[in-house]
Amino acid sequence: MEEVLEAVPLLSPANGTPPVIDTEAALSDAIAQLRAGEGAFAVDAERASGFRYSARAYLIQIKRNGGGLHLIDPIPFGLNHPLISTLNELLNTDEVILHASTQDLPCLREIGINPTLLFDTELAGRIAGLPRVGLGPLLESLMGVTLAKEHSAADWSTRPLPQEWLTYAALDVELLVELRDAMHNILSVAGKLQWAEQEFASILKAPPAPPRVDPWRRTSGMHKIKRRDHLAIIKNLWIARDAIASVQDIASGKLLNDSAIVELALAAPTTKKEFEKTLRPLGLRARWLENLPTWLDAIAEAVSLPESEWPPLRTNADTLPPIKLWRDRFPEKFAPLSHARAGLDLLAVSHNMPLENLISPEIIRRICWQPPAQSTVALDELSVRASMSALGARQWQIDLAAPVVAHALLEREALPVEEAPAEAPADV
Repeated sequence: MEEVLEAVPLLSPANGTPPVIDTEAALSDAIAQLRAGEGAFAVDAERASGFRYSARAYLIQIKRNGGGLHLIDPIPFGLNHPLISTLNELLNTDEVILHASTQDLPCLREIGINPTLLFDTELAGRIAGLPRVGLGPLLESLMGVTLAKEHSAADWSTRPLPQEWLTYAALDVELLVELRDAMHNILSVAGKLQWAEQEFASILKAPPAPPRVDPWRRTSGMHKIKRRDHLAIIKNLWIARDAIASVQDIASGKLLNDSAIVELALAAPTTKKEFEKTLRPLGLRARWLENLPTWLDAIAEAVSLPESEWPPLRTNADTLPPIKLWRDRFPEKFAPLSHARAGLDLLAVSHNMPLENLISPEIIRRICWQPPAQSTVALDELSVRASMSALGARQWQIDLAAPVVAHALLEREALPVEEAPAEAPADV
């Protein structure tokens, strides 16, 4: 593969930026044009992350060779509209190309677009071992064009959408079919196409993520919280904020960010004056005060809870101890893990791909933490393969990684940790 050395800016689609489709008549016409085309469908979606509570799609871009490029506003059509169902049926007649598909699939499925055959150009780049796999870098290195990304963090719920935003969105699918073809060729030449196809199929088959247990525990800055009564305040503020954000469809952090919640938990203010004093070092924002009675009520309710109702500092979730503790506290687990990691690192390098794409590190940690019973006394690759499969590894990953892990499980002495070189003494 030879990279293009001089890239030129891609400023507009070849046939211009199309108008936004927001009526049934316009969508029917777009479907007819797409049906008249041939080959795969390039698809992208724009959300309003950081502005809205929901992760819904506010713009859908679709392009097909011979079928035109179309910008669809899904909001007027709502959920499960008959024309969206018709569009979905058409998309399922061929391959759907997405870049970083796990980001867009949830919002596409929400409106009724559910691909059955996928090609993910971002994941293809990772498996191929390319150094940069963002859409812009891939188009630059393989297609010889550059994309401007100045609107990637825009509020796509804005109506009407500015013309320059629409051009930006259209360009995300302008060359996606050609990029897919280039990536397909690279994977084929490298003997990795079947690996990628297994990954794409796995993404489509994956069930929706289950609701998080105690999602409030993911508040940024929780490491500062050492007391259960402070946790109670975190929990109450998070739940109160989430309820308002959901009703107003506004990003939670705009109502009260995580740093503010942590500081309020530590200080437990009871009045507006104390509230403002607590948050002033963070740069007190007027919007934080809009729901002041709610925040103070949440804090007061948490403070009044008896100790028996304070949340525990740690949950009983199915999580493993931090890796940094394994060597000293669980040496019998760390020894095989150290060998497995070393062997898999070499394997990943030999296949020119990131380790996390070769095999999930979480799968390896879990197998080393609780290995198949037989594998600790004799080489037992079959049991390791079964464990990997049960934990979600794909067949190509199992074929590559299982022999390495099976051998590692027999190790009883951890590999030594390389010490950082000592700094030379400073000149006096």
